[in-house]
Amino acid sequence: MFLIYFIKLFINIRRNFFIAKIEIFLILNFIFMQKIISNLVMMSLPKYRFFDIAANLADAQFTGAYHGKQVHEADLDEVIQRSQAVGCDRLLVVGGYLEDCKHSFQIAQKNEKFYCTVGVHPCRVSEVENFESQEKYIQELEKLIAEFGDKFVAIGECGLDYDRLEFSSKEIQLKHFPFHFDLAQKYNKPMYLHNRNTGGDFVKMVKEHRHKFSSAVVHSFTGDLEEAKQIIDLDLFIGINGCSLKSKENLDVVKDIPLDKIMLETDCPYCEIRNTHAGANLIQTKFLNKKADKFEKGVMVKSRNEPCNIIQVAEVVAKVKGVTVEELTEAAYKNTLKLFNLPDTATPSS
Repeated sequence: MFLIYFIKLFINIRRNFFIAKIEIFLILNFIFMQKIISNLVMMSLPKYRFFDIAANLADAQFTGAYHGKQVHEADLDEVIQRSQAVGCDRLLVVGGYLEDCKHSFQIAQKNEKFYCTVGVHPCRVSEVENFESQEKYIQELEKLIAEFGDKFVAIGECGLDYDRLEFSSKEIQLKHFPFHFDLAQKYNKPMYLHNRNTGGDFVKMVKEHRHKFSSAVVHSFTGDLEEAKQIIDLDLFIGINGCSLKSKENLDVVKDIPLDKIMLETDCPYCEIRNTHAGANLIQTKFLNKKADKFEKGVMVKSRNEPCNIIQVAEVVAKVKGVTVEELTEAAYKNTLKLFNLPDTATPSS
């Protein structure tokens, strides 16, 4: 009796073990095939030309750190490789305060087609306020301008942000925004501007100082059609990313922005196009990703935006505007070269 019981038990264990082996094989095979498909997608993507004007690659997320905790190894080089695979051969690594500008410059040195900015983000102007003086802070910025040479292409990121006053009050933002116009005039550089929910204060200040700078881009635009028209009337460019494509109203605004005023960006690691965004169903190109705590080298990190996702922004914007992706990307690319006074050294790959 006991012998029969143990024989049956042994048979069941072997059967279950065999089934488990099959399940493990199928799971591993699925993961392997997903990686192959993802790599094939990368390899087969049409080579449009992209210039991501908002690549915040100095952010700690690209070192594998999230909210002060190290979650995985640094993978910036892989991020850059993925961007180049989709045709994003130029990046603007944006600086928002002294140390950030220095780090951005270091990253910009990785490639001859990477560039950087010098300025103070409105949410970081408390750093200027707490410095020895505004004059001394400006002197430090000018030292960076001298050091960065041709890598330095714009003054910014600077502007006004009334959505996040917990970081810097309205008063100190208004106090420290204006000196950026003087720097743009002194160094004859365009401006890289930021505007969030400012009730007309931003446009008013830009109008007052418009004579001091050649041109500018208002990046990560989320305003209404009236605000877009005001920016265009000032002969400025408008940067579009995932945050610009959240709602039906956003898409209607983007539809009316002239091609000769559009620039494309990701604002990575932020501003990805999420599934809840109005433009999400217009995306054609998708990439395999995994959560940060399940990090796998060569695979994108879920919810961490990257420059390669600029192709998704382009697909949505092109569809909304009723133009081809190539028509849109070429216009945006040339607009960006024009703003930053950079030569067009190549033509799109076939």
